[in-house]
Amino acid sequence: MSEKTTKINWFPGHMAKALNQMTDEMKKVDMLIYVLDSRAPFSCLNPKFDALSVNKPVLYILNKADLADDEKTEKYKNLLKDKQNSFCIVLNSTLSGANKQIEPIMKNLCKEKIEKYKNKGIKINLRAMVVGVPNSGKSTLINNLCGQKKTITGDKAGVTRGKQWVLLKNGFEVLDTPGTLWPNLENQTVAHNLAIIGSIKNEVVDTNEIAMYLLNFLKTHYSQALKIKYNISIENLSDLEILEEIAKRKHYLLKGNEIDYDRTCFSVVDDFRKGKLGKITLDV
Repeated sequence: MSEKTTKINWFPGHMAKALNQMTDEMKKVDMLIYVLDSRAPFSCLNPKFDALSVNKPVLYILNKADLADDEKTEKYKNLLKDKQNSFCIVLNSTLSGANKQIEPIMKNLCKEKIEKYKNKGIKINLRAMVVGVPNSGKSTLINNLCGQKKTITGDKAGVTRGKQWVLLKNGFEVLDTPGTLWPNLENQTVAHNLAIIGSIKNEVVDTNEIAMYLLNFLKTHYSQALKIKYNISIENLSDLEILEEIAKRKHYLLKGNEIDYDRTCFSVVDDFRKGKLGKITLDV
């Protein structure tokens, strides 16, 4: 196992193109639906979107809340809903019925425009743009709002590539957009968090490195999760020694009882992503 660390950065051409398209489309929409992964909500905030959403109502959705630390999620919800001209809800968009919680809030955020056109006797479809980092659950959310599968979804980064307008029954049109990061991930804590939750393509990150980063974080903030899941004692152990104990528990060994580091690292990250380590939030 190498202790070398590499800078994580991923901004392929389709993201640059998507940001330019979203800038143009933003002039045509009435509000922004900002989908954040509850396990790393502030790491998911893209500074580019702040510029896009000036003077537009914003609905923040803390998605995948079933995988995150409830206490921290509530704190982040309170911080986000206090932002001007915005609201924040906690959600698991894979569950049916999510639209019942979202639709009234969308209408409330756009009530002035709705009333304005209603008084003129004009019926219009209001438009909302759905944005977020890759793999935050945007397309799944839209399919839930529609009550049927109209957008492409997948449990990995980079599934949605182009824009896609979808008409909802509540008089809104929503625009599904590709998951987008920012051009330069200077904050490597943010970069590692995004890699761990699957917002950065697996092929461009060192899984062993992010697994070791995750183990260090868990040892510091969620030590009980490690003890309970892997039935190990971690007192006075280094991160590498913890990884080796996990490998032994899982019987991830090569010939001669050598540790299979690659398989163990992949397994630790996979356990986190699937919620097998419990409810954990990476942003502190």
